[in-house]
Amino acid sequence: MADTVTVALMGIGGYGEAYVSALLDENQGKRCRIVGAVDPEPSRSSRLADLERLGIPTYSSLDLFFRESNADLAVISSPIQLHAEHVEEALIHGCHVLVEKPAAASTKDVDRMIATRDRMERFVAVGYQWSFAGSILRLKNDILGGMYGAPIRAKSITLWPRTDSYYERSEWAGRVHDTAGRPILDSPANNAMAHFLHNLLFLLGDSLDRAAEPKAVDARLARANDIETFDTIAAKVRTTNDVDLLFYASHAINDSEVVEPRFSLEFEDAVIEFHGEEHPMTARFKDGLTIEYQSPNASVHTRKLWACVNAIAGDGPLPCVLETARPQVRCIEMIHGKGGKGNGEGGKVHDFPQEKVQVSDTPEGQLRWVKGLAETLEGAYERGELRGY
Repeated sequence: MADTVTVALMGIGGYGEAYVSALLDENQGKRCRIVGAVDPEPSRSSRLADLERLGIPTYSSLDLFFRESNADLAVISSPIQLHAEHVEEALIHGCHVLVEKPAAASTKDVDRMIATRDRMERFVAVGYQWSFAGSILRLKNDILGGMYGAPIRAKSITLWPRTDSYYERSEWAGRVHDTAGRPILDSPANNAMAHFLHNLLFLLGDSLDRAAEPKAVDARLARANDIETFDTIAAKVRTTNDVDLLFYASHAINDSEVVEPRFSLEFEDAVIEFHGEEHPMTARFKDGLTIEYQSPNASVHTRKLWACVNAIAGDGPLPCVLETARPQVRCIEMIHGKGGKGNGEGGKVHDFPQEKVQVSDTPEGQLRWVKGLAETLEGAYERGELRGY
């Protein structure tokens, strides 16, 4: 292992707090030294006192950090619309980068980030944790090796309720653009469940660090919450190699109707299914043979951080880079009707009928959910069909 890796953290609240805790608490964090924490509102992090006790300076912007310091690795956990700006600034100052998902809000931004990365001769990893999980990588290697034959179709479903406090936590939640006009396109497909849309594309990519490219998208978008974008989606993505991917996700469901991430991949010779949580991923061949892979959830979410630390020392390739994450960004653009063969309704979002929308009080705030929606989406997933609401 090379000398200690210096780390700058952009965003120490929200998901960024997980990186703070990993660096402070996990054994592998001893290989690193945090040299700065950047956050316009650092008090929102429960680990701020720990950082201050260790004498780690905080800054309100990356610009201020780079005026005084630098780092081997910048970990970017800022809002979606700022990813490209922050990644490029870190690259220009010579940092390698780990940026949270999605890579950016537009493929134009991703392409600009790629060009800057190549010019600066640094890496940019994108934090889709399943793409760094050992079991997902073993499964993908077996797929690439032809063990299951050619892919035919795939699907994924996740139903996670979110209350009004989720949408009130920031100015950009549920928004199409921010006040400066920068694209955000925040939605289940581009935030909480972006992992699982990306995972289908990732597993069907034609090399370990590439994902399948979307050719056309047909999406049914709806909302129960008072937001600009949507809280519910059923979409069919046709890839450039003519494989159909079905993706279902919603925040507008009751607490009793949660569906943890599931997926199914159908190949010529076998079907691979994951039923969520700690269940194994199971491949069933037509002749009855089964092969099991450990649940991707068994892998620690910070494995992506340590993969970047290893990569700085020249130890191992990174499975999820900007090119890997770009197809998910392209899918989101197409879902919103932005270029290409996207949703025939041009990204139109339908409001659920008011008579179907229920409101429940929870400890986290009011939850708006749609009666019968979970059953509808689960049924569509089981039957492998795309349907409206």
